[in-house]
Amino acid sequence: MRNLVLALLFAATPLAADQDEDLAAARAVFERNIDAIRQRDTAKYLSCYLQSEQLARGGPSGFQAGYADFAKNAGSAWPDTIDASDIHLLPVQPGVVYGTYRYRVRYGAEEHSGISERLFLRSSDGWKIAITGAIDAPPGTPAPPRALIGATLIDGRGGAPVANANVIIRDGKIDCAGPACAVPEGVATIDAKGMWITPGLIDAHVHFSQTGWADARPDALDVRAKHPYEEVEADLKANPQRFARSYVCSGVTSVFDVGGYPWTLQLHEMFANDTRAPRVVAAGPLLSTLDHWLNLPAERQFMALKDAEAARSGVRYLAAHGSRAVKVWYIVNKELTVETTAPFVAAAGEEARRLKLPLIVHATGLAEAKAALRAGATLLVHSVWDVPIDQEFIDLAKKNGTIVTPTLTVMDGYVRMFQSLVNRTPAVIDDPNGCVDRATLAKVAETATLDRGSITAEQVAQREQRTAERVRIARANLKRLVDAGIPIATGTDAGNPLTLHGPAIYAELDAMQASGMTPMQVIVASTSIASRAMGVSAETGTIEPGKAADLVILGGDPSRDVANFRKVRYVVLAGVVRSIEELSAVAK
Repeated sequence: MRNLVLALLFAATPLAADQDEDLAAARAVFERNIDAIRQRDTAKYLSCYLQSEQLARGGPSGFQAGYADFAKNAGSAWPDTIDASDIHLLPVQPGVVYGTYRYRVRYGAEEHSGISERLFLRSSDGWKIAITGAIDAPPGTPAPPRALIGATLIDGRGGAPVANANVIIRDGKIDCAGPACAVPEGVATIDAKGMWITPGLIDAHVHFSQTGWADARPDALDVRAKHPYEEVEADLKANPQRFARSYVCSGVTSVFDVGGYPWTLQLHEMFANDTRAPRVVAAGPLLSTLDHWLNLPAERQFMALKDAEAARSGVRYLAAHGSRAVKVWYIVNKELTVETTAPFVAAAGEEARRLKLPLIVHATGLAEAKAALRAGATLLVHSVWDVPIDQEFIDLAKKNGTIVTPTLTVMDGYVRMFQSLVNRTPAVIDDPNGCVDRATLAKVAETATLDRGSITAEQVAQREQRTAERVRIARANLKRLVDAGIPIATGTDAGNPLTLHGPAIYAELDAMQASGMTPMQVIVASTSIASRAMGVSAETGTIEPGKAADLVILGGDPSRDVANFRKVRYVVLAGVVRSIEELSAVAK
């Protein structure tokens, strides 16, 4: 290789030592080469290379030389996406320039990123690429620098939007954000004029152990004859990336999985270096006052809170297996009264504090919600929907510093599923950016074809009425919590029927705004406060120097109406910028 390089250097046509001209000529070839790839123009692409047996290529498969074989294969596999940035050029001697750039290429669902190098040579036929090579970067390599130019900035902290702002990204983090941020020389830019930049949305209440349809909730609608529960859960465990793609495509860059099978505890590590997946924090299996049957023969997602010792041992299990929180599914009925179960929940809270794990609780009734707060709950992942909250509830929440995730829209998903069943019409999906995978869409459509058995239209209408009343109470309670200064975090309960992973966030934002929250309050709830709920506020949730570059770029102003979060133009995760067109293509 060294001898070949020397031969190419000596073959260069002698020039006057004008480095600026050499650099300009090499850059022109560089840009034409990359442009040819984007245009899938084989002739233009080949015109950039030295037509000689001394053309050298290197890469993962080793060293190759010669133009003929290179030309024969050129154009046989163009990438669906190429992102080329961070170009650097260095004059070696008159007529010779060395250059590198950072690439990200996508072929279908397969993506590669790394560094590519070129040696540019002034030949008798003009400037050409004489040596080319590329090597993928190891997982976790920071993204190349990038500058987002001229947008209106909403930083997630509640202040007024800032017009004509720049966001400078370096090593996957925010380097500077605001109108005074100068664009460093040579950094690739995206013109964001007429757009709005916010922190990436955060869904602080999701379940990767559920599909968004009935097949993972046979306790609601039993489709196990066609979709065996064991197979459904095995598929979820094997393919969590499809929901990860839907989240990022929808502008959601972080999620909190607050209950599921033990494998969900591995999602954080699984997605740690995947910028097409959101940041994930997981609680793992739930402690449940109800010994629910929805488990697997060798795996449980519900651990029964049958007594105080069961509570403590369950918390110890979670701590030993890497849970980031202790989740209690607090169900009450005639047999499981609040008075009977409160000591068990209190024991779980006591053990969680000892092991320095936050206690989060699903409690939809006021009595059990207050019992959860007395047990030390710092996050409630459902609103109270049986009766109006009282001052005691507010005082307990303030004492704990509790965050409330109202989760207003999940019950509507069940109603719409049953309406589809009895009306024989497919449910309408609010997926404006085409982020839901085909398999999930097919299942949702299948609802209208199912045998409805003993379920009647009258029963569905009664369910709709009950749900409407619960939502009315929950919305009024949300407004009172906001007025009392209780911090609110956005969460959807995604994975439940027709609360689909990813785009379910939009309906939840709409409902929070309709309940009396201002658009800016909803934005803060969906970014900075949600990051606190997840325990990741040091890393993400606001746009400020040192935080991760997890951003969404929108075509409408969400500070006027949060419905504009549907107008996703780009999503940035750990500094990697992807257009909505690319994200939608990958999500399918």
